[in-house]
Amino acid sequence: MSALTIVAMIFAVLAALLVILSIAVFRKRRILGGIGALLVGLLCLSLGALAAAVGIGVQGYRALTHEEVAATVRTEPVGPGHFRATVLLPDGRTGQFNIMGDAFYVDAHILKWKPIVNVLGLHTGYVLDRVGGRYHAVEDEQQRPHTVFPLGPARAVDVFAFVRRHPRVLAPLVDAEYGSGTFVGAERPASFEVRVSTTGLLIRPLADSTTRAP
Repeated sequence: MSALTIVAMIFAVLAALLVILSIAVFRKRRILGGIGALLVGLLCLSLGALAAAVGIGVQGYRALTHEEVAATVRTEPVGPGHFRATVLLPDGRTGQFNIMGDAFYVDAHILKWKPIVNVLGLHTGYVLDRVGGRYHAVEDEQQRPHTVFPLGPARAVDVFAFVRRHPRVLAPLVDAEYGSGTFVGAERPASFEVRVSTTGLLIRPLADSTTRAP
């Protein structure tokens, strides 16, 4: 429980006590005393509401900067423009892919909720879609072979597809639905984390990337 929540609760209790006190004073026909207690009670209620609003705003901001690990990846070169990638997902699924390219590429579907939904505990939703290779030179991208593999599991209910087909249904709750991709060089053995935040995918190398594998 945050400090602002405690403050809001204290003000709410004080406001309730003062309202009860004002009612008791009014019954004794002490009009001015009853009005004074009622006004102070309303002031406490306003301060409590302000504290609650600020607390919700802070929670929303933290939710919008939320970041989590979407996958752990180990890359190992096989030959020029060719490497092996081992991908470990948080649910325990593991995949190994032989990929053509100079860099490991991964993309995802991102579903970003509006701040009020973040406050309620529903953070940015995502599903990793595919992995593949990327060449450093544009000429290689145009002429050399490409490989791509699906990464996302089959889903009985695809909320991302539902939002695309019926954008108005969840319009009050959805801030944005989009794709995000990121890549990292795979010329040498390395381990790294693919992370997802409300701004999309990003890659962070692991401290012991030369020895650690998923």
